[in-house]
Amino acid sequence: MADRAKGYIEIRNLYKIFGRTPEDFVDALNGGMTKTELNEKHGHVLGLKNINISIPEGSIQVIMGLSGSGKSTLIRHINRLIDPTAGEVLVDGVDVIKMDRNTLRDFRRHLTAMVFQKFALFPHRNVLENTVYGLDVQGIPRLTQVETAMRWIDRVGLKGFEQSYPNQLSGGMQQRVGLARALTNDAPILLMDEAFSALDPLIRMDMQSMLLDLQREIRKTIVFITHDLDEALRLGDRITVLRDGEVVQQGTGQQIVLNPADDYIARFVRDVNRGRVIRVETIMDAGAIAPADALTIREGTLLEDAMRMMSQSAKHVARIVNADDRLIGALQLADVIDAVVVPAVVEDSEQEGVACTDINVRSGAI
Repeated sequence: MADRAKGYIEIRNLYKIFGRTPEDFVDALNGGMTKTELNEKHGHVLGLKNINISIPEGSIQVIMGLSGSGKSTLIRHINRLIDPTAGEVLVDGVDVIKMDRNTLRDFRRHLTAMVFQKFALFPHRNVLENTVYGLDVQGIPRLTQVETAMRWIDRVGLKGFEQSYPNQLSGGMQQRVGLARALTNDAPILLMDEAFSALDPLIRMDMQSMLLDLQREIRKTIVFITHDLDEALRLGDRITVLRDGEVVQQGTGQQIVLNPADDYIARFVRDVNRGRVIRVETIMDAGAIAPADALTIREGTLLEDAMRMMSQSAKHVARIVNADDRLIGALQLADVIDAVVVPAVVEDSEQEGVACTDINVRSGAI
């Protein structure tokens, strides 16, 4: 399995119910039993309900939601740190849930690596020894261990700190060690559970930038858990939003910002700087012909940048071209302005049982 691993993940009809007889309540939940009823009448706790997610190989899939939404429970099903009540977790077509003990151990060692919120470094091991740990467990020759680890230590910006111990490093540096350790293992799947949430804002931004730079090089399948919408929008190729153990919405960041599924999602996205999320091809008039003297803007450009370019050039119309410089549409400045304006959100604080003050995207208080 390790030889052909690519990292395609498919989660099908996944349920997790915590309690003495969880299997007894799957049908009841499908029949309309609520999370509250399950807990108050039957003494069981709903972790996940009917989760279906497809994660293409080489992509960053963000799972986000408030505390208690089930996001950390979900990621722990991928490497089967938690067994589900029902459902399948397929990795390259193989169901992790059905693996025997030896196969599961091999899967964890070779196909997945995990980066934790609290770093999870060995305090008695220096940076180098922490980084080689996974290869050491696999029985890889020592010279190969060190050569591989040193390459990733250098790549994450820790060259010169190989002999330092975790208590001699800042939080950001410790998390770089955790990331280097995961990358040294060379698994196709990288699981990151709130990996940056314990870091200061500026360090967190640096780590996000480093991860995106690395991903352009390594093309891992990354499942990234966060409660922060700005982080989700910056990192995710696709985003899944959970609430009370259920999927509320899935899609690209642009899709979620432009078309929130309900008022709950609308409250999440209402304070987002839409100009830094939406790209020109999303709102252009596809196939339209722009004037010959129109400004030329390449697809993939964020609206914030497009607006600046159009303002500086005093052009109200832009030609949108693809990577081959072929015209694919036209864009009006008025449409850009309309797209970056946040639509009104229902202000009934009791609707959906969520107070408006519960969500504060800008402060990172999600």
